Amino acid sequence: MNNTASKLKQGIKIAYSDIYRYELPDKHRFPMQKYTLIPERLLAEGVVSEANFFAPTMLTEAEILTTHTSEYWHKLKTQTLTAKEARPIGFPMTVKLVERGRYIAHATYECAKFAIQSLANGQGVSLNVAGGTHHAFADHGEGFCVLNDVAIATNLLLARNEASQILIVDLDVHQGNGNASILANEPRAFVFSMHGEKNYPFRKVPSDLDIALPNDTDDSTYLSALQETLPKLIQDIQPDLIFYQAGVDVLATDKLGKLAMSLAGCQARDAFVFETAKANGIPVAVVMGGGYSEDVDTVVTAHCNTFIEAKRVLGN
Repeated sequence: MNNTASKLKQGIKIAYSDIYRYELPDKHRFPMQKYTLIPERLLAEGVVSEANFFAPTMLTEAEILTTHTSEYWHKLKTQTLTAKEARPIGFPMTVKLVERGRYIAHATYECAKFAIQSLANGQGVSLNVAGGTHHAFADHGEGFCVLNDVAIATNLLLARNEASQILIVDLDVHQGNGNASILANEPRAFVFSMHGEKNYPFRKVPSDLDIALPNDTDDSTYLSALQETLPKLIQDIQPDLIFYQAGVDVLATDKLGKLAMSLAGCQARDAFVFETAKANGIPVAVVMGGGYSEDVDTVVTAHCNTFIEAKRVLGN
């Protein structure tokens, strides 16, 4: 095999499917177009090649039921959620939305396996262009989240002995209440959430570790808190896998964020997570989480920076 082919074979794996893009009503506040714009930008700028992308497969019913209740799954499958039950999700409820969630969640599980496998050749990272549906509970969805991808992937990995201790590093601006609830009694999964204190969800479910940040937290304050916390967590927990929720709704430009970070600060955050993981020999599966800046180009740029840092630090 020539050197070019060898590098492509060993390149980082990125999960993407056209089903990630879901049709929404005009002026909906969720920037669904980012899911096609991110891969297009990464390819156009030469960050990755087509060979880096893989098409995920779909969760089975049995895999869903490791995490979600049979009653909730039945209502999703038969499209019988009441209007009151569907409203907190925030998307029009259709069969395609549920199917989309099944692909996204299985992609996160596949990314975790790729990250673990690639550690042997000096990499240790895989990224999902979507994912981070941390507001989905076992028995209901909310906050643009139907199925909880990281919780499902965690439960599958642990049940199949593909990981023994998992650390979830959730840096989305919104606290991962669904993660905290679903994994509360799982000692092999540690949920760390650093988020806006005065932001959705307003009734937070305690994680294993929560750091609540005041409104207008800037780059320096944010990065100091992360730098003081993450290395110690890794030392204490000794995880063999990290799920990293890299939400870019921490930006000052974000309509739903309330923090005051710059693009450079957000990219420095990503770099620190990856560098800390590399220093400790821990593979990282990355999910995108939220991003709601008025200018979708800002959202896409911030998300693409996560891929750039993942490749720079862990993709060689």
